[in-house]
Amino acid sequence: DWSSDVCSSDLSKAYGSVMPDHPPPAHPLTIQEAAALLGVSPHTLRYYDREGLLDVPRASGGERRYSERELTLLRFLLHLRGTGMGMAGLRAYMALVREGEHTAPERRALLVAHEQEVEARLLDLQADLSAIRAKIARYDAHLGCDGTPARPVLDGPVLAAQRAAPPEVNA
Repeated sequence: DWSSDVCSSDLSKAYGSVMPDHPPPAHPLTIQEAAALLGVSPHTLRYYDREGLLDVPRASGGERRYSERELTLLRFLLHLRGTGMGMAGLRAYMALVREGEHTAPERRALLVAHEQEVEARLLDLQADLSAIRAKIARYDAHLGCDGTPARPVLDGPVLAAQRAAPPEVNA
C-alpha cells in the first residue's frame, strides 16, 4: 500500500482533517456516505477512482469502502480541484505520492506552482470585485432613499463613449 508508512494523524497534519467539525468515521463509509460527508456526488467519487487518484478498498461484494485515509486524501484533492487544478495535475500529484517520501520536494514544487496560480487568480478576482463595488457605490450615490434615481446614473457617458468608439474588428 502506497500510504502504509503514513499514519492517519500524519495525514491529518499534511492534508487537514476530513471534516474539521466532525470526528473521524468509526467505520469505513459507503460511497453514498462518503459523498455526503465530502459534499460531492457519488459519481464524482467513482470518477476519481476511475482516474486512478486513489485505490479505494472494496468490500466482499465489490462496493467501495472509504476509510479516514481515503476521505482525508479526497478532501485535499477536492481542495486542489476547487482551486482550479486540473485532473492532469491531480494525477501527477498522486503519482508522486505513490512513489514515496523521496518525491516530497517534487510534490512541494507542484503545490507551490499551484499556489502561485491561485494567488494570481485571487488578485484578478479582487480587481474585478473592486470594479463591481465601485459601480455599486456609483449607483448608491445616484439613488434616492426610496431606491429610485434622484439624478441620472452615470452609465450614460460610458454608453455614449462606447457608441462613439469605432467597432472592433474580429480577426
